[in-house]
Amino acid sequence: MYQGPQQRVASERYTGVAKALHWLLAVLIFGQIAFGWYLQSVPRKTPARTIYVNFHKSTGLMLGLLVLVRLGWRLTHKAPPLPASVPAWERRAARASHIALYACMVVMPTAGYLASNFSKFGVNLFNAVLLPPWGVDDRRLYALFNTIHVVTSYVLVGLITVHVLAALRHLYLRDGIFIRMWPQRSAP
Repeated sequence: MYQGPQQRVASERYTGVAKALHWLLAVLIFGQIAFGWYLQSVPRKTPARTIYVNFHKSTGLMLGLLVLVRLGWRLTHKAPPLPASVPAWERRAARASHIALYACMVVMPTAGYLASNFSKFGVNLFNAVLLPPWGVDDRRLYALFNTIHVVTSYVLVGLITVHVLAALRHLYLRDGIFIRMWPQRSAP
């Protein structure tokens, strides 16, 4: 019996854990970036900004830890192989973009955390537990790490856009690659 690419690749799906981590992080990172950009419109030196910034820092720390879990899972669980029909240039592009996505997902929260530690504020974890800064209050180091944090957010959004467009292309082509990461419906 003939198996089209959709059926053949369906058996080569990512694990349930990989899919859960992918979609959970996709939603949380989108929310965190949107919230971070929203923070730019909140006036400085206001009580609301302090609360929002600390919430952003707290969720960023949790997201950073979740990214490390995802990276650990990915490094210890091989991705399903791409079909032989995928051209070499596309394989290289997919690999490079995934490496860049992971790099941004590690660099962005790390730079944000470092920036917080070179200011007098540190991190007030969920506005309940103060994690005092372990660095000196240095505006230049703060500015450096904060700039890395912000620039990485823009690079990450660009990479996510390319990733989503590539996924939609595979959905349109119906080549079976899109469904490898799509949550599987349970049997009735």
